[in-house]
Amino acid sequence: MTCRRCIVSGRVQGVYFRGTTQQQARRLKLDGFARNLSDGTVEVVACGDRLQLDALQQWLWQGSEWSAVSGVVCSEVNVEVNSGFTTR
Repeated sequence: MTCRRCIVSGRVQGVYFRGTTQQQARRLKLDGFARNLSDGTVEVVACGDRLQLDALQQWLWQGSEWSAVSGVVCSEVNVEVNSGFTTR
């Protein structure tokens, strides 16, 4: 299993970004979480198959209907996450 941590910047808080990320990650059968960070970005940690992670990473540029993503920076990480995908 591969895990990836992405920091998403732009208008991504208060626009249902985490909720739609959760929906997309669950469709892709990924484990992990999305949470707001104090600097206005959203952290997404997802684990699963590389193809599904690539699909989520590409989707993060779209985000929710009300978001305006200006950046997505991802790196592979070695973490353990609970089963399923949650928002924090």
